[in-house]
Amino acid sequence: MKTLIVYAHPEPGSLNGSLKDLAVATLEGAGHEVRVSDLYAMNWKAVVDAADFGPSASSPLKVPLDSGRAFDTGTLTADVRAEQRKLLWADTIVFQFPLWWYTMPAILKGWVDRVFTYHFAYGVGEHSDTRYGERFGEGTLAGRKALLSVTVGGPEAHYAARGINGPIDDLLFPIHHGILYYPGIEVLPPFVLYGADRMDEEGYQAVAKSWERRLLTLESTEPIAFRRQNFGDYEIPSLRLKEGLEPPGRTGFGLHVRG
Repeated sequence: MKTLIVYAHPEPGSLNGSLKDLAVATLEGAGHEVRVSDLYAMNWKAVVDAADFGPSASSPLKVPLDSGRAFDTGTLTADVRAEQRKLLWADTIVFQFPLWWYTMPAILKGWVDRVFTYHFAYGVGEHSDTRYGERFGEGTLAGRKALLSVTVGGPEAHYAARGINGPIDDLLFPIHHGILYYPGIEVLPPFVLYGADRMDEEGYQAVAKSWERRLLTLESTEPIAFRRQNFGDYEIPSLRLKEGLEPPGRTGFGLHVRG
């Protein structure tokens, strides 16, 4: 298995840093190939601008179209092209980051904004009366799996169904479904570590064992059963879920998960 770890934390000695290092050691020890994109160490540029597209940039700037033209002509910046090559190389992508303000750190969102360009991660495939492009289960990155490894400061009860922060599955849905599944990546259930700010050494040892077990079962873990866009569950072109497919009483984000 070839694994890309995309790591987003500014402190190498942090809990996130330890989990990243453990992932590298565990996977390499099991005979897998591993590459790491350490975004802070790389001084990753987190904002999209005309400089990303070189001679393909228009005036006024049109980010989707210009990014697609730059992708097609090979004029994206070298750092973006390198990350796209890593994604195409990988079988599995592990994202290691802390949950900050209910989402990923800005530097990681900037990685997505710049790397997931038009004609690479979206804007691909046939648009017709029966298909709406290759996305949500199809696309450039189909055949790959992804896992979010997320540290959370608060206790698990705060992120339960009736918790004040909302269910963790709802908070991660925009990343799981809207960023990863959109270009075709199968999404594994997340590894979420609660109470990260109050963890002691004994607690970390227990967490480390759990993390090792998850890493060593990546290939056999069933992905979240998101519905595929072009395979009959959605009306086209409205992309509205057809009536009666959902289990009784299910609403919200859960409508887009089978079973």
